[in-house]
Amino acid sequence: MPNDPAVIADTLAGRLAAVRAAIAEAARATGRDPSDVILVAVGKTYGAEVMEEAIAAGQRIFGENRVQEAAGKWPGLKARWPDIRLHLIGPLQTNKVKDVLGLFDVVQTLDRAGLAEALVKARDRGAALPELLVQVNTGKEPQKAGVDPAEADAFLARCRDEWRLPVTGLMCIPPADEPPALHFALLREIARRNGLDRLSMGMSGDYATAVRFGATMVRVGSAIFGARPSVTTG
Repeated sequence: MPNDPAVIADTLAGRLAAVRAAIAEAARATGRDPSDVILVAVGKTYGAEVMEEAIAAGQRIFGENRVQEAAGKWPGLKARWPDIRLHLIGPLQTNKVKDVLGLFDVVQTLDRAGLAEALVKARDRGAALPELLVQVNTGKEPQKAGVDPAEADAFLARCRDEWRLPVTGLMCIPPADEPPALHFALLREIARRNGLDRLSMGMSGDYATAVRFGATMVRVGSAIFGARPSVTTG
């Protein structure tokens, strides 16, 4: 039955609508306008045909973890839908900077001086840089990228005063085994004292909590697209 609510909820469009509704509810619970929260649909490992389904359901802002995967998927889609905005939410190697220019509209993972300097060099050669967010390793996890919270203010000052980079906000990925609210509150405070108003925090399991703590972007993948396809290697 095409109009069966259970069937509708189990479609990509239905899951997307449910995520949007949860974002709106969390925003209203703290007196915020739901339109202030950007939903970044994370498309890693999903093919272009799945992205087309999300686009047909009205989604226009997407995130990818890997530059190479995005380069094989998004140029054609962005040519057909010029209003799409693409965010890089995975680590960026300095030798890949040239590959993100013109493809990604936002890079959420600026996390070290070497990457900042590579971006400056690209700009000095005439490239237009994407919007940038600084990734903060709020849990101080050695296996994760991100600026140490104790060094975030100094790094942001260098981004602003020395490198003159277009940093508009912060991003974090809390440890999986700790309450995310503590990390969201920490990121919010770092942003507040540095005059930044863009906060990318919250994923499929905790995006509603992130919205309640002031997220202006949430990065949601499996709650929209379902279980990720398995990746095999030949």
